[in-house]
Amino acid sequence: MPSKMVWSLFLTLCATISSFGQQAQSPAASTFTAIRTGKLLDVESGHLLANQIILVRDAKIQAVGENLPIPPGASVIDLSKMTVLPGLIDCHTHLADGARDTDPVAQLKKTAAQVALESVPNARVFLESGFTTVRDVGVYRALGDIALRDAIARGFIVGPRMFVAGAYITITGGAGAMTGFAPDIQLPWDLRYGEANSPWEVRQKVRQLAHDGVDHIKVLSTGAVLTHGSNPGSLEFTPEELVAAVSEARNFGLRVEAHAHAAEGIKNAIRAGVASVEHATLIDDEGIALAKERGTYLDMDIYDEECIQEEGKKSNIPPDFLEHDRDLGEAQRQRFAKAVRAGVKMSFGTDAGVCPYGFSARQFAFMVKYGMTPIQAIRSATTNAADLLGKSNLFGSLQPGKYADIIAVTGDPLSDIRVLEHVNFVMKEGKVYKQEQ
Repeated sequence: MPSKMVWSLFLTLCATISSFGQQAQSPAASTFTAIRTGKLLDVESGHLLANQIILVRDAKIQAVGENLPIPPGASVIDLSKMTVLPGLIDCHTHLADGARDTDPVAQLKKTAAQVALESVPNARVFLESGFTTVRDVGVYRALGDIALRDAIARGFIVGPRMFVAGAYITITGGAGAMTGFAPDIQLPWDLRYGEANSPWEVRQKVRQLAHDGVDHIKVLSTGAVLTHGSNPGSLEFTPEELVAAVSEARNFGLRVEAHAHAAEGIKNAIRAGVASVEHATLIDDEGIALAKERGTYLDMDIYDEECIQEEGKKSNIPPDFLEHDRDLGEAQRQRFAKAVRAGVKMSFGTDAGVCPYGFSARQFAFMVKYGMTPIQAIRSATTNAADLLGKSNLFGSLQPGKYADIIAVTGDPLSDIRVLEHVNFVMKEGKVYKQEQ
């Protein structure tokens, strides 16, 4: 039998070890940040509120209110000379396609690793321009966007929160295919991953993408502008194939967005049950009525025409792409105006990558020019965009319990929407990534 002294020492050692174990398992103490705002834009009411304090605890907003008491020891960020609003959301981006190049053939001049590394600055530029969340809607090299999303989420690189599609689901030779080559050239798997030519092949691609970890599904209902051998007015996936995509995606809890320029392709996608139509360039009155009836979002990139034409003047864009694009820009803008007047749900999407990655906020002024009020344009990139993503409980407005995704600008965006083109302050999940005086 051990002596009482030995037994006492044994019990003390056990208690000490247990105490160390508990300390190691306990989380780090939470930290508070208090943000003093000059004006706070309540995007839901459309009102500018004065003397608001935002209390942030770790990654989320703890409280928002007028002259709230600041907890002892909290760090304080003074934005009292600025207007504060939620982090912006772009629902149509291509951050993971590497260095900007309007010709998809450029993908074949690089390794997959090179494309991935070239995408890193795209993500940082986008976040620093005020966009804390993006829906990335497809890459030519399959699954590269998943890697970029996960690298950001794990803190390896800086960028917005990403929701990704993994690859385009497209017909052979279609709008999302790598085209323009001789028939005897065999492309690697990651450049033909999403090709499907029947309802069952579409279902198989959706199942594979769900297995590979995507957040949503991108299908291409019509031809495209920036694809060799394509025609934006052509119909590609059949109604049956589009229904298969939506049905199969729903089995995995995923939503579907459909690229569509031609009026009939837009209506086919809406009838199939997609969450949003991308571009919606030539939508007709019936399509607008259908979108409103079904609650389908239109995600119309009405600014990037400026960049396509500018690149054309510099001879930096293939002639067939310019031919595809001819007369589409103004047609899309006029239809955007009609959809706004009709009260269709609208989200903010820019096709980022067609224009330089820091240019997305320039679209706000065009949305206002073609019929939106400033608050409608801002909601398209906050509350509406969060709703389209199915994440209204996490971001899109400055409310307790949501992520502390916060930006600030000098000036009043309700009076001059263009102040959003220069964001002075960016916080994502409680961490500051940009702060200018």
